[in-house]
Amino acid sequence: MKRIIIMLALGSAVQTAAAQTTIEFWHTFGDVKRGGWIQDRADEFNKLHPDLKVIPSFKGGDNELISATILSARQGNPPAISQIFEGGSQLALDSGVFQPVSAIKNVDFSDYIKPVLNFYTISGKVNSLPFNSSSPVLYYNKTLMQKAGLNPLRPPTTFGAMLDDCKKIKAANIGVTCFGMSVNGWFIENWLAEQNQTFLNNNNGRSGRATASNLDSAAAKTIFNFFKTLQDNNYYSYTGKLEDYDGSDAIFNNQKVVFHITSTSKIGNNSDAAKRAGFSLGVARLPIPDNTRRNGVVLGGASLWIAKNLSKEKAEGALDFALYMTNTKNMASWHQLTGYYPVRQSSINLLKEQGWFAEAPLQLVAFNQQTNTIPSPATAGALNGAGPETRKITEQALQKVLNGTPVDAALSEAKARVDAALSDYNANFK
Repeated sequence: MKRIIIMLALGSAVQTAAAQTTIEFWHTFGDVKRGGWIQDRADEFNKLHPDLKVIPSFKGGDNELISATILSARQGNPPAISQIFEGGSQLALDSGVFQPVSAIKNVDFSDYIKPVLNFYTISGKVNSLPFNSSSPVLYYNKTLMQKAGLNPLRPPTTFGAMLDDCKKIKAANIGVTCFGMSVNGWFIENWLAEQNQTFLNNNNGRSGRATASNLDSAAAKTIFNFFKTLQDNNYYSYTGKLEDYDGSDAIFNNQKVVFHITSTSKIGNNSDAAKRAGFSLGVARLPIPDNTRRNGVVLGGASLWIAKNLSKEKAEGALDFALYMTNTKNMASWHQLTGYYPVRQSSINLLKEQGWFAEAPLQLVAFNQQTNTIPSPATAGALNGAGPETRKITEQALQKVLNGTPVDAALSEAKARVDAALSDYNANFK
């Protein structure tokens, strides 16, 4: 009798395992803090849905993940959910390996913040679900500012003000460099947007496929000349690598620079690092070119794309998890942990009810910067199928300027290369 009971129990377990649908979720968060938050949400969801098993996996940076996802899809074994960075949206769409989330089942998207949802709405379809959304802000070391004789209540708001502060920091001889940030194409696109200049033609690729960049514009030259001045005066520090977010953060958090620009998503981590290092951290809006009316920032971060050719159970299960992870409570929690924007209006309302923005003024700066952005093709962000390549070319151009190449020459070469990359990419869709 005991043997029969054991066999029945084993049979039941086998049937349960067989009925369980596995949902792989590939993401870019390798750190314990953010990766751990995702794993916690998956564990919660799995308990609520015993027929499903979400398995989150860190798959490297933005470019590595999108390349791996497309390759795995073409080999017939894609992850059900992929976290694709905003600059890869056109490539993800054109790859043909994903399905619009709005086509899987009826979803009420009215609670998602419009500027965020609009970025991922292409040709009237919500192709992916917003998850981690951000913009660049200025971080500053109030302790070092005071040591250099600067007012920590007045961080620089323009390029000219930054250069003035850099001059004073250098003269104070306190053993630090003025400014540091990673060499990153997204930041350059943001500074173009602040000047109401699109990165690409055809309204940033939103009224038609982009065929040319605006890297030869006066706005682009203003940005690159700012960095030339920084470098010529030894005001600037970076690791020498492109898109080295972590390395640039380390320079700032080790108090090697006074000012630093990076994503709002680093507010949580950088606040913790400042406490450990014993300095007072400030956060302010992105400094902009002089004599420029503040126009706003370009959305950064990523969204959740669901693979094509999944079973109905797997596709709906994947969307259900994506919706669970981005529900009101979880998006409020995600924002509090990381500094990424809460992507739902109800999450914002919840945070206000909890008094969060009064308790965390650093977060409020970033939030207001996004909500005060003026909608335009420039601030909508570039749709660009060659996004990873064109951003890298832009970054290489800036690095060349830092290494002594004249601004006009670097931008002329970069424009030619970006335009060629766009032409090569677009040739696949004629």
